[in-house]
Amino acid sequence: MKIVISDAALKWFKDEMEVEAGDFVNFFARYGGSSPLHEGFSLGVTKVEPDEPTVQVEKEGVLYYIERKDEWFFDGHDLIVEIDEKLQEPSYSYKK
Repeated sequence: MKIVISDAALKWFKDEMEVEAGDFVNFFARYGGSSPLHEGFSLGVTKVEPDEPTVQVEKEGVLYYIERKDEWFFDGHDLIVEIDEKLQEPSYSYKK
């Protein structure tokens, strides 16, 4: 399991979430909505320091990660973060 973030997504996080070197971005399971992996749960994103990261990748000094408690949501899939060009927002896909 890994996190893959496109260059366009990195730019979006900088521009829209104002992330900069030294920041932390957490991808987490949240109740509500739906995802290709779990009905009733969707992916959330927030800027917060890690507690117990299980999967992480550093890009341009920013640590993008998934906490151990949310690992179940990804069910062994890689998280692919790209930008939906039409909506100009992140799109998330999962690949085993």
